[in-house]
Amino acid sequence: MPESPVWLIDASIYVFRPWFVRGHIPQDRDSNPVNAVLGFLRFVYNLLQTEQPQQIGFAFDTSLHTSKRKAIYPAYKANRPPAPDELKYQFQLCRDFLDALGIVQAASHHFEADDIIGTWAKQHQANGHACMIISGDKDLAQLVGEHDIWWDYGKRKPLTSGGVKKEFGVWPQQIPCQLALAGDVADNIPGIPGIGMATAARLLQKFKDTEILLSRIPEIGQMKTRGAKRLQALVEEHQATVRLARQLTGIDCEVPDIPLDLRREEKDLPRLQTLCELLNLTDHQFTLWAQV
Repeated sequence: MPESPVWLIDASIYVFRPWFVRGHIPQDRDSNPVNAVLGFLRFVYNLLQTEQPQQIGFAFDTSLHTSKRKAIYPAYKANRPPAPDELKYQFQLCRDFLDALGIVQAASHHFEADDIIGTWAKQHQANGHACMIISGDKDLAQLVGEHDIWWDYGKRKPLTSGGVKKEFGVWPQQIPCQLALAGDVADNIPGIPGIGMATAARLLQKFKDTEILLSRIPEIGQMKTRGAKRLQALVEEHQATVRLARQLTGIDCEVPDIPLDLRREEKDLPRLQTLCELLNLTDHQFTLWAQV
């Protein structure tokens, strides 16, 4: 593990996971469901207590309808229903709780959480800091540099740059091209029909990126791989799709108007106590949060 890394958290997935867990639904003092909040807070507490990060930032998604990718491709993430009001309420509580803990959290109406994390990563990598990129989304593995780690915390083992290559078949910087070729069902990004992640990886092993691949299409048919001529024809036919998808799969590392200093500040204990009372947490739990 890198020494004194900067922790960059893709927050939304750690809210969604407990939201979808079935069973007893705890409520706050006003009888609103708070299962997602409490699940997210368990994740946050465990991370803070175990890892004791000195620099940490949480990136959230807000409205997909005004994102840059939606403007490029209106069907982007169109397969995802809008969050219900009770989930939006819980997302805001998560952000409020982080504020009370003195932890940086950020969101943008025009950029996604991935882009916020990319902006933080670019800055801190340039300053010589290793980054722990905490997410369950493989898209963010593209940000992993020589000293960084991508980690679906509590679910999978941490992956270095070489670990990403072993896991996904391509180097981190090739992931946007791999997704542009194979498509990304989760984000409703089109790819080349009949080309999956493994085949995309084989193409990128030879051609490095989609730009080179599309400039040397006739060479695909000469590859020593089964169905090479068919692959060539598929790429030839779907060039426009690949170029469109490649605009969607890359991460923008120049998000404006977000906090860049990720050092923790002093806790707002009165606000923290108010939130703990709202969430029906005990005095002992408040004390644990005040000390973490």
